[in-house]
Order: sequence, then structure tokens, then C-alpha cells
Amino acid sequence: MKIAVITDLHANREAVQAVLDHAQAQGAERHAFVGDFVGYGADPAWVVDKVREMVCGGAWAVQGNHDAAVAHAPGPHMRADARRVVEWTQAQLNLAQRHFLASLPLTQAHGELLFVHANAVDPAAWGYVHDRAEAAQSLLAASQRVTFCGHMHEPRLYHLSAVGRSGDFVPVPGVPIPLLGSRRWLVIPGSSGQPRDGDPAACYALYDDARCELTYWRVPYDVERAVAKIRAADLPPVLASRLLDGH
Repeated sequence: MKIAVITDLHANREAVQAVLDHAQAQGAERHAFVGDFVGYGADPAWVVDKVREMVCGGAWAVQGNHDAAVAHAPGPHMRADARRVVEWTQAQLNLAQRHFLASLPLTQAHGELLFVHANAVDPAAWGYVHDRAEAAQSLLAASQRVTFCGHMHEPRLYHLSAVGRSGDFVPVPGVPIPLLGSRRWLVIPGSSGQPRDGDPAACYALYDDARCELTYWRVPYDVERAVAKIRAADLPPVLASRLLDGH
């Protein structure tokens, strides 16, 4: 089965639709949404409804820190721009949409796969996976062989051998990677809704569980339209410029 793993959608309708269309063309049979459906972008209601519709149809989804902030309240360490968008987003969503965000689990495990927005060490603390050491801690905390994380907006792949040797690399889009059974893997697909690696194209990953093969993808979309919506909503200007330059 081919599983499209999509994370950090961030209320970007244009990017999300482009990713879903691309995944369908690649033969995706199931979708896993790894958190942060809202925040930063101008279409939170559409994105939440789309994810909720797909979850009803069998997709998997976990909660991200922006989802938790909108469903409840922003955390004390959330940046001012992000906090402002959270407050704006709360006014855009109805009770059912906010309830959906609040009801999402922090983790989902399916066979040898674990899905969690931040990390497997302490999912509720929303800590980042910055390097090999933090990736290894997350992998050792998980019972599953392959962990899929969001939160970090740059695509990266980490691995841990049976003798504790760790490694990482930046994947090349469109090139299949065999996830060898002798290693544990931590997959960060990158953000579909707000990439931050200098490339504005949306990110996602496609995992073929029959072949144990992972492919990262970059998908161009109508960035200008998404930017225009952010500006029209009077959201922080930096959020528009970030989409344009991918930072």
C-alpha cells in the first residue's frame, strides 16, 4: 500500500490541494496527516474540513501544536506572529471544526509505523528534532521501526543501526529510498503548507509499505494566490514573504 504522508499543512489550500492531486497521480491509497492543519495560512476552515473528510474516509491524522493552540489556547512560548494567527484562526472556525482539532490524538501507530507531530520522546511537549542525537532519542522511545514526524519544515531522513550508529541526509525529490529492515528510521517529509528550506514548492512523502520504499516529493503550486489571501486577511506580512522565498 502506498501511503501519502503530509504534514504542516498550515491552512494553505493551494498547496494542500496540489499535494493531494500529486499523491493521487502517484497512486496513493491512504493518507496520513501529521499535524498542524492550521496556523500561518488564510484557509483554515477549508483545510480542516478536507482533513476531517479524509479521516472519515479512512485517513490517519494526529494533532500538531498549532492545532492544539487553536482548539484550546496558545502556549506561553508561541511567537507573537503565530499567536496572532491562532487568535484569527479561532474566529474562522466553527465549533465542529475546533472540536475535530481538539479530538485528534498525539500519536497513531499502525503496524511498524508511528505518526507523531513533534517527536516520540514527549509528544505533548512539542520538542523539535534538530539533529541525529535528538532523532536517535525519538527512535529509541518508539516501539515501531519507522517514525514519521512533522514540526520541522525541512525534509530530512534519519536512521539508526542495530549497534546504535546514527546518520542523516537530505533526500533528493523523486528518488526512491529503500528503508532497510536492519535500521530504524525517522522520516521528516517537510511542510506542505510552509516549506523553509529555500524552495517554495510544497513537500510530502510517499511510503510504499510493500516495498519498504520511501520517496520524497516537491510539488509546485500557486504560491501567489496563497500569498494574496494572507495579505487580504491582514495576517502578518512575514507569513506571505515566507511562502514566496521558502524560508
